[in-house]
Amino acid sequence: MRRAAGLAAATALLLAVAAASVALGAKPIPLSEVWHGLFGYTGTDNDVVVRDVRLPRTVLGLLAGAALGLAGAVMQALTRNPLAEPGLLGVNAGAAAAVVSAISFLGVSSLTGYVWFAFLGAAAVAVLVYALGGTRSATPVRLALAGMATQAALFGYVNAVMLLDTSALDRMRFWTVGSLAAADPDIIAQVLPFLLAGTVLALALGRPLNAVALGDDTARALGAGLTRTRVLAMASVTLLCGAATAACGPIVFVGLMVPHAVRALTGPDLRWILPYSAVLSPVLLLCSDVLGRLVVRPDELQVGIVTGLLGGPVFIHLIRRRRMAQL
Repeated sequence: MRRAAGLAAATALLLAVAAASVALGAKPIPLSEVWHGLFGYTGTDNDVVVRDVRLPRTVLGLLAGAALGLAGAVMQALTRNPLAEPGLLGVNAGAAAAVVSAISFLGVSSLTGYVWFAFLGAAAVAVLVYALGGTRSATPVRLALAGMATQAALFGYVNAVMLLDTSALDRMRFWTVGSLAAADPDIIAQVLPFLLAGTVLALALGRPLNAVALGDDTARALGAGLTRTRVLAMASVTLLCGAATAACGPIVFVGLMVPHAVRALTGPDLRWILPYSAVLSPVLLLCSDVLGRLVVRPDELQVGIVTGLLGGPVFIHLIRRRRMAQL
């Protein structure tokens, strides 16, 4: 009952933050005009800002935040490492390498074009990392090492291309920071099926991931299929993190900090950690986005910058606590 009540309170908090994301921004708009833009749209400047800019931005923040939180929780269970995050498998690096290749060699210039390349790059790297990790003999340590090595190589490639191609550098700068500012219904529609599939798959893995988190021998004794669980877990991380990164760029700390903090509230049961992470991660992402819009009006800080600035000190505080949450 306590966990259920906490999840309900977290959902109410998420709804409040989503409302604030629609109501607040670089341009001050009275609440009456915000309401009019949502439910009495007539095409005024304020209506366009509310309906066509802030609302898609908020929806994308909700989806991307939930995806990053779920991916982080799955990664921490899969690797049995409470400090793991979605990029540990090289998914972000794969997306970045595909995007910079599309820009530099294929001349892709629109964000809707980036999305598909980013997702395909993330998926390809996930398959590569699993193959390097030994497929059936893959262990959390081998997967982490394969992901880190692949990530280092791919980011070296990305930096080399951007240094040699200044036009690619100019186009990549905005995407690599991580932002919700370019949200529009077309991008949301493109990534939504992947996000929904990844979400359903991640939530369904709660029980088998509980067994995997206990160690390979214990998981086998409990009848868990280790190979199947790891393959499905990697598939869910790829779908979630790949789609979120494709739409928003790489956003740090959300998938790392929120599941770790949630574990202190719910205990080690993934059946509760996963839904809590899916609800509280977009709270952090949307709060960071709203803060970035307000602190430097009329300009704004990208959400990837704000999550980095907020996440670093908070995460340091979490890991220095005497009672650190364990898997």
